[in-house]
Amino acid sequence: MKFRSMMYGLAGLIVFSALSPLLWAQKSDTGRLKAKVNPGRAGVFVDGKYIGPAANFGVTRTYVLPAGEHELKLAEPRYKDVTTKFTIDSGKTTVVKQTMEPLPTPKPPFGRLRILQGSSGKFGAVYINGKYMGHIDEFSNPAQGLLISPGEYQLRIASAEGGQDHEEKVTIKENQTTTIKAGTK
Repeated sequence: MKFRSMMYGLAGLIVFSALSPLLWAQKSDTGRLKAKVNPGRAGVFVDGKYIGPAANFGVTRTYVLPAGEHELKLAEPRYKDVTTKFTIDSGKTTVVKQTMEPLPTPKPPFGRLRILQGSSGKFGAVYINGKYMGHIDEFSNPAQGLLISPGEYQLRIASAEGGQDHEEKVTIKENQTTTIKAGTK
């Protein structure tokens, strides 16, 4: 019994020794991004890919990226979009700090768009006519919703967590709530 345990331990050590250069090489080719953004609900896009709301990457969470230069876009419907370049150094954390400039407040009338999570996950990116509006979790409970002028819109929800994307036309009516379940038709 001792011999078998010793053989398993030796086999594990050999496998670890063989793989460790690969693990170290992979680690040294990446760094981390931390985004300290005001407002925290701004959507973070790296190299054109939505990675989630800024508040997710401000304190404890980071986003692993390959070393090198990247493009960061911050989008929030009540603020001017911000686009900037940044560099990720191998094995280090890059912190991007940004305060976004507010846009003028829209005038009523409004309808409300409420989005239930479905299979797109709570951080799925919500787009109206191609413009980022926020993530599902901001518009999901009865007290929340996206206030939007009455009219017909193209709604797209891009999953941030590997779930199902969703797209459909929605009609928003004045002083009414339209509820959509992401990931279903």
